[in-house]
Order: sequence, then C-alpha cells, then structure tokens
Amino acid sequence: VQLQASGGGLVQAGGSLRLSCAASGLTFENYVIAWFRQAPGKEREGISTISNSDKSIHYADSAKGRFTISSDNAKKTVYLQMNSLKPEDTAVYFCAAGVFGGTGPFYGSAADYEYWGQGTQVTVSS
Repeated sequence: VQLQASGGGLVQAGGSLRLSCAASGLTFENYVIAWFRQAPGKEREGISTISNSDKSIHYADSAKGRFTISSDNAKKTVYLQMNSLKPEDTAVYFCAAGVFGGTGPFYGSAADYEYWGQGTQVTVSS
C-alpha cells in the first residue's frame, strides 16, 4: 500500500493550495482517507476526512469554511483544496487511510489510520 501526498508549497497568506493524495495497493472504496497536519512542536491534528464508500465528510473546526475535501474513486486520489490560507496553517500535511465500521462521517484519531503518506510541506507567509 502506498499513499503519495503532493501539492504543498510556499504561499502568501490568503492564497490557495490543492493537496493530492494518490493511493495504490488498496481497495480504495473501502477506506476513509484523512488529512492530518503537524506543525513543529505541536501534536498531529486531524483536518478532514472523506469516506470513499458513502462519501461522508468531516472537517475540523480549523478547516470549516476554508478547506474542501473531495475524492475521485476512478483515480484513487483524494484532494484537499485549501483557500484563505493563514500563517497558522503552516505544517507538514499527511494523508492517511483507515477502515471504519458503521456509517459516517468518520474522524478518528491518528491511531485509527493504518496507512500513511510521507507528508507534504505547506508554508504560509504573512
């Protein structure tokens, strides 16, 4: 199983980035894909999840109204569109995949996700 996160970069405050998480080696429709981020000296924070089975979506408060998660099952890729970026959004962003029972939306903790991508750096300058 591989999760390949990409799309990070340096952007000015107020700008936008779109992160991608390309999955391989798993039955994509069975998994919930989550985006987490980790800033230096801080704990890993869940940002958003999408279920590839029922397409339920969850956003953390920090992402609501600014970030949009979407999924393309044919491409086995999940996207995170990030708008109105703030300096406090600066972090390494990771995507993760996990299997959850029941119905969504799902949001678990980092420990609930079985597979992780390598992370992509997002830096927002003020």
